[in-house]
Amino acid sequence: MVSRWHMKYLIKGGHVIDPANKIDGIFDILICDGKIEKIGKDLGIKRDEVIDAKGKIVAPGFVDMHVHLREPGREDEETVYSGTRAAIKGGFTTVACMPNTEPPTDNPAAANTLRAIIKKDAACNVVIVGTITELRQGLKLTEFLRMKEAGVTAFSDDGSSVDDWALLAGALSEAAAQGLVMIEHCEDKKLSAGGVMNAGFMATKMGLKGISGASEYERVQRNIDLARKKLSGIHIAHVSCKESVDLIRKAKRDGVKVTAETAPHYFALTEDCCAAYDTNTKMNPPLRSKEDVEAVKKGLADGTIDTIATDHAPHTDAEKDVEFDSAPFGIIGLETALSLAVTELVDKKVLSWSELIMKMSANPARILRIEKGALSAGSSADIVIIDPDKEYIYKKDSIGSKSKNSPFIDWKLKAKVTHVFMGGKPCLL
Repeated sequence: MVSRWHMKYLIKGGHVIDPANKIDGIFDILICDGKIEKIGKDLGIKRDEVIDAKGKIVAPGFVDMHVHLREPGREDEETVYSGTRAAIKGGFTTVACMPNTEPPTDNPAAANTLRAIIKKDAACNVVIVGTITELRQGLKLTEFLRMKEAGVTAFSDDGSSVDDWALLAGALSEAAAQGLVMIEHCEDKKLSAGGVMNAGFMATKMGLKGISGASEYERVQRNIDLARKKLSGIHIAHVSCKESVDLIRKAKRDGVKVTAETAPHYFALTEDCCAAYDTNTKMNPPLRSKEDVEAVKKGLADGTIDTIATDHAPHTDAEKDVEFDSAPFGIIGLETALSLAVTELVDKKVLSWSELIMKMSANPARILRIEKGALSAGSSADIVIIDPDKEYIYKKDSIGSKSKNSPFIDWKLKAKVTHVFMGGKPCLL
């Protein structure tokens, strides 16, 4: 019996969209021994199984550069096993796991331990992100070179910004020298201190303390200034407000090596969604105004914002089932990202399908410096097949993630992942 690894699969007659290779048309894809063997028209080749992709979109497996898998330390919220299977359901074949675990990934031993868990349990590729500073305390840089040798290529104190200007400057200098990716969570906690939602009329009306846009965009400006000074690249995480988009746009025009991401909730929801005190609308940075949402969409359209990441942040029902002030920040997002992007961006003519797939595959792979996000002959067959018109109800009992903290439960969504190939093997969805 031929193993599924060595089987030949033919994906037949799909609309293949691979922006990295400038492919956008009806083609067949032959998969052999886990790799893409050939892309062409009407491939009449001997194969073991045919997948009829007529009327569907075939794309590189998505790459999410901002995911919290919670392991080690908070396996009650998520694990590598559950989180990567949720990723596959959403069409993601590669995820970057953030280091704010318990304990954090701030040394080679921790990275090696996590790598062993990934090897044993992961359903998709996992890129390990290490901390910029020890224990994410912003006091002492981690040993970047030793972490790199342990397989870490990106660094972030996600959940915290590095407050010390000189410390981050040193990190950026070393990143430039070592070819490492620096991802900054942009938040000045002196300005956001104790806030739980966007500062403005809605927060006042609800009697909740607000988080100003300045707490984000002033830190964005500082990071851009540092990147300019150090001639180093920097990636800005989860952009949420207009001023941040404007600053990043100007920096790119000036030649600064800055890239940026946003998450689906920042173009699909506004602060008005917090009116019912639903803690699944509480996130950091917070949901912003309609003007901010439009600015984020414009930033996606003109290339200011390079990627769409989920900031998948699982929390248990018990953690979220408390007063709004006391609930943790964050929502899950791996399984809804595609549908929300299609509804809010493609259907509303903000992005074309090709532009969307670029922001969910080739661009994050390029920023992370990994060989993913493309359907190149000879590359690993990480492929997603999408029914672009399929409508479905996102039900709580269908969620693959261990946690269910989503504001989109019971929403009618559009565009459904029907097949995923991971390393040339079909995945169960």
